[in-house]
Amino acid sequence: MARASYRSSDVDLMARMMRAEAEGEGKQGMLYVGNVIVNRLVANCSDFEGLRTVPQVIYQVQGGNYSFEAVQKGNMFYQRARESERRLARQNLDFWRQHPAKYALWYFNPYAPCPPTWYGQPFAGQFKNHCYYEPKAGTCDGVYSG
Repeated sequence: MARASYRSSDVDLMARMMRAEAEGEGKQGMLYVGNVIVNRLVANCSDFEGLRTVPQVIYQVQGGNYSFEAVQKGNMFYQRARESERRLARQNLDFWRQHPAKYALWYFNPYAPCPPTWYGQPFAGQFKNHCYYEPKAGTCDGVYSG
C-alpha cells in the first residue's frame, strides 16, 4: 500500500519540485526532498495540519511566502517533469523513506554548517547542502506512520 494516495498529475508536480529543489544533489538528494513532501502530506500536524493533496503541500503559503522557495523563484520548477524524476516521486509516494529525511518535515540550505535546531525543531541530519529537521518528540505522531 502506498504511503499516500496520488494521481499522475501529483507525480508530475512532485517530480518538478524535487528536481527544482535538489537536482544538484543527485537522485539521493531529490529522494530526500520527496521524503519531506510526503511526510508533510501524511503528518497532519504542526504547520501541515489539514494538507490532503500533493498540490496543497507544494503550493502551501506560510508567512506570506510559499513553503518551497522554488515555486516562487525557481524557473526549473516550471519545466516539464522528466521520467527519471517521476520514477523517484513514485518511489517516495509508494514506499521510500531514509535518514536523514525519513521523518523530516523541514529542510533548508544554510550555506553554512547546519544549526542544531530550525524554528525549534531538532536537527536530524545533513545530505550535501541540505539540513533536515524532524518534529520535536511527541508533537507530530502522524509523520511516523506509513
